[in-house]
Amino acid sequence: MAEALGLDFGTTNTVLAVADDAAAATASVAFTSSAGTADTMRTALSFMKDRALGAGALKVEAGQAAIRAFIDNPGECRFLQSIKTFAASALFQGTLIHARRFQFEDLMEVFLKRLEAYAGDGWPQAAKRLVVGRPVHFAGASADPALAITRYNEALTRLGFPEIHYVYEPVAAAFYFARHLKQDATVLVADFGGGTTDYSLIRFETSSGRVTARPIGHSGVGIAGDQFDARIIDHLVAPEIGKGSRFSSFGKVLDVPSNYYTSFSRWNQLSVFKTSREYADLKGLVRQALEPEKLELFIDLVEHDEGYPLYQAVSATKMALSSAEEAEFHFAPLGAAGRKTVRRADFESWIADDLARIEGALDDVLTSTGTSTGDIDKVFLTGGTSFVPAVRRIFTERFDATRIETGGELVSIAHGLALIGERDDIAQWAA
Repeated sequence: MAEALGLDFGTTNTVLAVADDAAAATASVAFTSSAGTADTMRTALSFMKDRALGAGALKVEAGQAAIRAFIDNPGECRFLQSIKTFAASALFQGTLIHARRFQFEDLMEVFLKRLEAYAGDGWPQAAKRLVVGRPVHFAGASADPALAITRYNEALTRLGFPEIHYVYEPVAAAFYFARHLKQDATVLVADFGGGTTDYSLIRFETSSGRVTARPIGHSGVGIAGDQFDARIIDHLVAPEIGKGSRFSSFGKVLDVPSNYYTSFSRWNQLSVFKTSREYADLKGLVRQALEPEKLELFIDLVEHDEGYPLYQAVSATKMALSSAEEAEFHFAPLGAAGRKTVRRADFESWIADDLARIEGALDDVLTSTGTSTGDIDKVFLTGGTSFVPAVRRIFTERFDATRIETGGELVSIAHGLALIGERDDIAQWAA
């Protein structure tokens, strides 16, 4: 019988894992939707009006099924992705979806209930303890972690779990990695998510045949793969839709506000931007713009919900640059301007400041704990952004290659959380 459930509610993907202490094993929860069966679920939601369900009722899908609903029903489907990025933002006070307002906790609840429905009989009804991953630092310029946890609690309490605990995501990844250790070791885990980069230092030792773990320290920064995406968008797309252009107002020529492009570069937030006051102001500038065709293209991209296609184009380019010195960026909605060659060297210059902050967070955990690079026996890199060559160099320039390991990029955190959920000393690991 599964006793503990680990929930990795990620910016990009969500995974649930169950642990059975009697069997000394963990397993991912499988989800079956109209898009097929998988043990990871894209953190995305789609909402459509459905007359068959009654007036005002909405048909909701999650994960790949949500993406399919969005693609198959352009203009009718409201699509939201990476909702975790709103968790710690006091500025996010909800969004209107087909005339109904949803707060963050409502969106999280709806998403998890869809996962429960997709899991069917595989949902761990008997799980006594829910262990939830949280980043060391939430994403966002003015992130409020207490607000994020309050919102998490509100959503998760609605699902009826008897116990809810929170554990730092890199700590959970370390537990997953430690299963393969053959001897005592000090382990540095670097977890690169969609919205955050988190580090954790843990000492693992074997005593009386049982592996014990002692946390040494942790650090993090609200920068990861999504920020890299934003840099690509900012340099390749934003100038084509009016960034740097000007408008005329009361006899003066002014710059089009840059905050519009900050919102646009966060492709996963475009659906929310579409209902904002900022967007309404942007539409009002078209008549005054010196290059109105650029702002009209901006508006077209938002109106036609091009956020997900933009994500696909950016993701493909970023992935290609992990193995090649040049890659083609192709985003058809921009027309001829949407096909450009990108050099890895240029991409790395765009993300230079972000890389410095990621490395600075690594320095923080080493300095605050008095740990030298020579004290670390193993370095475990997890998360898709760890494949970016410039990110990997941060570690290969400090640590011998034999000490660096990767693996379990999508499942390590959830399975680690489930393993921690089986421990008697879980209070020691709670964040």
